Amino acid sequence: MSAMTTDLVIRPVDPRDEDAIRAWTALSTAVVEHEIGDSGAMWTAPEMIAVLQNPPNNRHELIFNGTVDGELVATGWITLPQLDNLRSADLYLGVRPDHRRKGYGTQVLALLETVCAEHGRTILSALTDWPYDGSPDGTGAPGVEFGKVHGFEFALGDVQRELPLPADEVRLKELAAEAAPHHSDYELRSWTGPVPDDIVLSYLELSATLATEAPTGDLEVENAAVDVEAHRSAERVLAEQQRTPWHTVALDRDGRVVAYSDLIVPATDPKWVFQWGTLVAKEHRGHRLGLAVKVANLLALQAAGGLDGRRVVTWNAEVNEHMIGVNERMGFIAMARGGSLQKKLEE
Repeated sequence: MSAMTTDLVIRPVDPRDEDAIRAWTALSTAVVEHEIGDSGAMWTAPEMIAVLQNPPNNRHELIFNGTVDGELVATGWITLPQLDNLRSADLYLGVRPDHRRKGYGTQVLALLETVCAEHGRTILSALTDWPYDGSPDGTGAPGVEFGKVHGFEFALGDVQRELPLPADEVRLKELAAEAAPHHSDYELRSWTGPVPDDIVLSYLELSATLATEAPTGDLEVENAAVDVEAHRSAERVLAEQQRTPWHTVALDRDGRVVAYSDLIVPATDPKWVFQWGTLVAKEHRGHRLGLAVKVANLLALQAAGGLDGRRVVTWNAEVNEHMIGVNERMGFIAMARGGSLQKKLEE
């Protein structure tokens, strides 16, 4: 499929065309950095090549390049869940700042919506970023205002926080000691790499609920599917992307995972360490397990060495006061804002 207007040509990127993927990544990164500067975080070209060429079982990525007279000026990205949220799709689009207000973004979005509809996706979600000193609801932010014009509604505001490494180890150990008396009935286990077979099912049963246990605002979203084979395929893709996962879990007396925290270290982007999910099962809250697993995971990561100068980056819903409090006690600093927008197509 391709879409041609007066001067913009939008084409899907062939997963085998690594030069086109590198160009897509370079422009998409430049667009994010234009909005929030050095806090911009986008997949690297090797990460995108890996996931496009050998996708995991649980999601597929489609990317698009928009050119004018052969010059790349716009990009699009669709993520299609394959096992859950089968009416949903995640969208991203970017237009080179010096080529905005020419209708290119509108044309890319129209094509993305058409592709989503062809895949039976009618709930479209999109993320956008703006500086931290901007409005919490994104008023005036280019991405938010663009979305509103095209039928998207602002659903949830996030804050991006960062923690430069090395983190204050004394502070982290004090926090760990503070939490320890509250979770004496639980075992903390930390490791790097795939989730061990003996706990993978209970890990997935908990982590699959993150989408709905974390604040969702006005977003319509379902829990992830619990599928060990799909999880293993996602771990395979992480390895191909040269991303190393670090995990800490809390186990109850039956050996079930009741809390977890994940960090991802990308080998191809020396600027970041990504804080992924942290969650405590409802019936096990009140034991400082969220603080305990986050601190233990970061201490284990830092003990391995070699990451000084990177920044741990995390995103929290503006209304998630508890997790924000945990992050700020660990030393995270607010650096940028983001928002989730959603649109429902007519079925």
